Amino acid sequence: MKKTLIAAVALGAFCACTPSKNTENAKSDGFVTVENGRFLLNGEPYKFVGTNFWYGTILASEGQGGDRARLGRELDMLDSLGLRNLRILVGAEGRRGLPSHIEPVLQTAPGVYNDTLLAGLDYLLCELEKRRMKAVLYLGNAWEWSGGYGEYLQWAGAGEAPVPSVDGWPAYMEYVSQFVTNDSAKAMYADHVRHIVGRSNSLTGKKYSESPAIMSWQIANEPRAFSDEGKEPFALWLESTASLIKSIDPNHLVSVGSEGSHGCEADLGLWERIHESDNIDYGTLHLWPYNWGWVNEGNLAEAVDSAAVKAREYIGRHSAVMARQGKPMVLEEFGYPRDGFLFAKGTPTSGRDRFYGEVFDMVAADSVLAGCNFWGWGGEAEPAHETWLCGDDYTGDPAQEQQGLNSVFASDYTTVSVIHRHTSMLGARKQ
Repeated sequence: MKKTLIAAVALGAFCACTPSKNTENAKSDGFVTVENGRFLLNGEPYKFVGTNFWYGTILASEGQGGDRARLGRELDMLDSLGLRNLRILVGAEGRRGLPSHIEPVLQTAPGVYNDTLLAGLDYLLCELEKRRMKAVLYLGNAWEWSGGYGEYLQWAGAGEAPVPSVDGWPAYMEYVSQFVTNDSAKAMYADHVRHIVGRSNSLTGKKYSESPAIMSWQIANEPRAFSDEGKEPFALWLESTASLIKSIDPNHLVSVGSEGSHGCEADLGLWERIHESDNIDYGTLHLWPYNWGWVNEGNLAEAVDSAAVKAREYIGRHSAVMARQGKPMVLEEFGYPRDGFLFAKGTPTSGRDRFYGEVFDMVAADSVLAGCNFWGWGGEAEPAHETWLCGDDYTGDPAQEQQGLNSVFASDYTTVSVIHRHTSMLGARKQ
């Protein structure tokens, strides 16, 4: 195992993507589809353990933050571990130097794009195609760490967005609750969707809609109404955005990016409603025992059993909804801090290892829960500071969180062993 983990495979200088077959054949040629409540890939059931790799596009670029050699090593390592489904950010907005905000950003002003990052996305999709890996590409964010709701509202003239680390979370959430009722902000978001989903790869000339590397377009990371009054416009916005994506790219799946009832103002009925749309192909769910108060800093290693009971109950409620709708579901985010609420590489992960094992068992046993993506892959990163600073290595933890909080590093051998054991049990393979 250790030799596998540290092996580095040289990355070719040329991205050898091959043109796909015509669009009529796309759905049977490496594209993930949904049929009878399950994912299919090349006519066979597709069930997976994957990871979040939000910074993939940045690594793939030749500009600020880019490191194509590291990208190649990370993808080869993930591939060798059976982690062939990656959830990746394709939308970051705002100006430089903002607190708790990643850099570089993709969109610096409405419709003004960092072409170097877009070329990085093209390269990343090529590298995924070469390895027959899949990506869920989320097009924006409700949270401040990549701009998201707050930045679109600022562009729409709603005033300066509060910064949670400075102004507090209540002030931030009250501000971004305006997004789902702000027509100007939503129109700019729709323009972004059109720009990305309708893009053609500069390295191959083929449309993104023809790429088998894309499993799903995702409307946003953890979109929320942020108020009871916003529930109806929230649902309508998700439906209109999903319809827009399908009109541009009918070949790929579309998903919401929701946390579940926790991200729907504690309203399971709202979560059910937003997934009833024919334009939404499967359910999404997130799970955060520490963030949601199921465990605390002092009992992380001891509270795994109780956290697993709560997780099983939370998943079960949502699984029942998807069973009624005849759609699969993905637990696309879950994390667990290191023992003692430590962050440094090499510190113990016994609680995390046990919790991951419990979650993987749930995926294997649940006929509706078709996959999971843990948060997140830190790989070979060497964090320079507890709080990310521009120029530091990218980890699984975005800029607003302690570096190492939820990251799984390649040197976390016990966690990686748990992951690899379960990908092998699921029979993860290239199709």
